[in-house]
Amino acid sequence: METVKKQLLKHLDGGEAFMPVSHMLNKISFDSINIRPAGLPYSFYQLFYHIVYTQKDIVKFVCSEDYIKPKWPDYYWPKDKNCKNPEQWENLKAEYFTDKERLKNFVLDDAHLLDAVVKNGKDDQTLIREILLVLEHTAYHTGQLLIVLRLLNLH
Repeated sequence: METVKKQLLKHLDGGEAFMPVSHMLNKISFDSINIRPAGLPYSFYQLFYHIVYTQKDIVKFVCSEDYIKPKWPDYYWPKDKNCKNPEQWENLKAEYFTDKERLKNFVLDDAHLLDAVVKNGKDDQTLIREILLVLEHTAYHTGQLLIVLRLLNLH
């Protein structure tokens, strides 16, 4: 099971089947994150915000004793369509990496079994299911982030 955990954690960082989010973040400047390319209903910022807050919700669901289900879609998408300033952007990026590390550390703890139902879960809401949910969701939206980068000529 240790090998499976390590493989899952490797995929959380990306790079196996999709470009890691960290690489995409290095390709875009603050000046470009709020641009919505023609024909797309979202900007890089809006998509990344959605990735961050969905991951945050799943991490809280898995790890926290005091989990409260957030309201959909209010919590998961930014209220303001534009990121206001570089500090807000840097904080959002830091949240993404902090939450991902929290999940990785939780998974590495031998006390947490992949096939066990998570603290706030029921029935089939196991740790492996929740990790796969983060992976699938991030991979799906990573593809959209890449499209935005390409349309902005930043790939």
